[in-house]
Amino acid sequence: MQANHIVPTTAMARELWGDNPPASVQTTLQTYVLQARRLLGRALGLSPADVARRILVTKFGGYQLNVSHGSVDVNEFARLAAEGQHAFLEGEDERAVRLLTEALDLWSGPPLVDIQAGPLLSAEIRRLEENRLTVQMQMVDAKLRLALHDQLPGELAGLAAQYPRNENLHAQYMLALYRCGRCPDALDVFRRLRERLVDELGLEPSLKIQALHRAMLAADPALDHGAVPTEGNLLLDGLAPTAPGREPWATRRAG
Repeated sequence: MQANHIVPTTAMARELWGDNPPASVQTTLQTYVLQARRLLGRALGLSPADVARRILVTKFGGYQLNVSHGSVDVNEFARLAAEGQHAFLEGEDERAVRLLTEALDLWSGPPLVDIQAGPLLSAEIRRLEENRLTVQMQMVDAKLRLALHDQLPGELAGLAAQYPRNENLHAQYMLALYRCGRCPDALDVFRRLRERLVDELGLEPSLKIQALHRAMLAADPALDHGAVPTEGNLLLDGLAPTAPGREPWATRRAG
């Protein structure tokens, strides 16, 4: 997770033992690093000494794992996601979908699922999951701008169930269903979201998603070709709440 950067031994100890490191913490860490070098040596066809000199090297106060550019899937995901998000913000939707799809294809399940994560890696796991969700939502918006809404209801049903309080996902789900001619289903998505927010948190949905709901009730024609912002990050960024004297639906129109 920190490839090509120095990881302090204090961070390694906290990850492994929390606030209760053993008295022999430095010796134990050195033993673990030696074992890791042997594993890397067998995998790379190098001697442990070569690994210590070139790959998993000792630095002042810690260790550094040296890897070549593009060899860590996390870094590749970040690169592709950044390029895809830039294309999305520039309105290059086909390129955005291609790049964001490549980024998401690097995932095969939850991050670091095969290890017991300590406090530092647990934070990294949360960060990665949030980044993945943002990429998924931006790809959905790009597909909505490309009128590919018929591809989205199944995917969004799963995401909405996984993130039951995420309003942007529910807004995307509602819009995809509406454009597929399933307005009753879209309205039911809003109903279930509202019930969950009120029952669990005592909160009403945001004014923006309420505006989307009212626009669907009114069969606002802007929903068929507007709604997804050409600026900003996600669908709800392009929605404005109803205000006195304004139309019930106010949004940037897609180009």
